[in-house]
Amino acid sequence: MSKILVIGARGRAGRAAIEEARRRGHEVTGVARRSPELTGVTGVTGSEGGAGDGELADRIRTGDVTDAAGMAILATGHDAVVAAVYDGSSDPSTFFPAAARALVSALEKAAVPRLIWVGLASILPTANGVLLMDRPGYPQEYRPFYLAHQTVLDIFRSSGLDWVSIAPAGDFDHTEAPRGSYQVAPADATAQITYADLAVALIDEIDHPTHHATAIGVV
Repeated sequence: MSKILVIGARGRAGRAAIEEARRRGHEVTGVARRSPELTGVTGVTGSEGGAGDGELADRIRTGDVTDAAGMAILATGHDAVVAAVYDGSSDPSTFFPAAARALVSALEKAAVPRLIWVGLASILPTANGVLLMDRPGYPQEYRPFYLAHQTVLDIFRSSGLDWVSIAPAGDFDHTEAPRGSYQVAPADATAQITYADLAVALIDEIDHPTHHATAIGVV
């Protein structure tokens, strides 16, 4: 059993990661920016934790991913961190690099050996090696968002962390039932994966680390 910190516990990817980690018997601490109450996730209770169904319930903490000191405190004692973060109220070119720098500082200080970052398909190479965001016809109005994610990877690469960025190879599937499996694949705008299946890939990289200091797409 590992102790896993999931940052972005209120988001769909974060919730799915919590569910998958709990299903495998890991102890999970979730971090959310707002109220610590988190409903709809099996085994997760309030901020102080407690007993549930005869086992230790997960803890939910309030925290800001751009606060390095706060993240270091929250991360201490954990074996891995899953970061599935987004702030629609902030400039992505400010928020994502700040989050990456804070995570590097925090995890190095807390001596957390593994970081799993939920990334973005747009900055992954397609089958012919061209980045998805550079393919003809790909939406360019969000390019600052794509480049902010690229900056995150540059920050991770310059650190000493053991990290991997995992993203849908294309987009999320909101309609189909989860398969319980996934494949690593090049970026493809038409590819889809459910949040639950993405979570399988996230937790697999904690249970059986395979990819290091790289970004992959899954489908």
